[in-house]
Amino acid sequence: MIIVLKPEVTKEQQIQFSEMLKENYDVKVNVWNGVHSTVLGLLGDTTQIDIEYIDAQDIVESVKRVQEPYKKANRKFHPENTVIDLGNGLKIGDGSLQIMAGPCSVESEEQIVEIAKSVKKSGATLLRGGAFKPRTSPYAFQGLKSQGLDLLKIARKETGLPIVTEIMRSSHIDMFESVDIIQVGARNMQNFELLKELGKIDKPILLKRGLSATIEEWLMSAEYIMAGGNSKVILCERGIRTYENFTRNTLDISAIPIVKKLSHLPVIVDPSHASGKSWLVEPLAMAAVAAGADGLIIEVHNDPPHALSDGAQSLTPEQFDRTAKKILNLKQSLNS
Repeated sequence: MIIVLKPEVTKEQQIQFSEMLKENYDVKVNVWNGVHSTVLGLLGDTTQIDIEYIDAQDIVESVKRVQEPYKKANRKFHPENTVIDLGNGLKIGDGSLQIMAGPCSVESEEQIVEIAKSVKKSGATLLRGGAFKPRTSPYAFQGLKSQGLDLLKIARKETGLPIVTEIMRSSHIDMFESVDIIQVGARNMQNFELLKELGKIDKPILLKRGLSATIEEWLMSAEYIMAGGNSKVILCERGIRTYENFTRNTLDISAIPIVKKLSHLPVIVDPSHASGKSWLVEPLAMAAVAAGADGLIIEVHNDPPHALSDGAQSLTPEQFDRTAKKILNLKQSLNS
């Protein structure tokens, strides 16, 4: 249930009203103080609450029930966009466009530092790179693991770029303490035990959409993290599995405006995993920006033919430079 209070309501009235709701109806009350109004979100069994009685209170502007099972991720409870502040003036969800770029897998110090310097020069604001790699085949390269994390930190020190990398299990959380954004991959979107543990930490979580997940299932996974107390969730559309097999996945461009209507969480897009083909990355990235994405995560490798993973979908530094320029020009024109 959502209760919007009148603009002139005092802090004391708000507190008294919230306490009454908690005591009388055994619900949890979340409060969001917006620019023009204060919104109370009631979590719990609200079936016994008389909506007409609540609406009749002098301090209440409006009240309505929420049917969606996700509450904390719901825009009805939180009308204003969530903005993730990464420090140094870098924010996700504030209307700017952030570009995360780097290799699918960290392979060596020379490789990750070279790519980090290159993508930063081209306009990337964050460095992505896989240390732990979930692979379909047990014989494929699984990443450098903890060594890969150390190499990412070296690249961050060299360039100043915050790092984004994927976690595989909850027992690894301590290892990711110095990672700037922890990524939950598509295969782990419904690893609820992992999501619960990530809800207990104060760190941005990049939650990728599952291989065949509906938008509601995706938002419910975000809800698991937020229910634990961590509201710093960034959603990532990376394509879903359909009957089309020309591309690796089918990028769901419509998910961007849909999720922005349903939720207050920022949305970024991964055109690399969506397509599986490097020549499709640029047009899909442009489409994502035009559709309102808050950011992009793009795979870049200095030698794609010899990459240990996902070389076919990786841009060379030169290709990324051209693509980034077009993307940033498009964003600037949309803002003007």
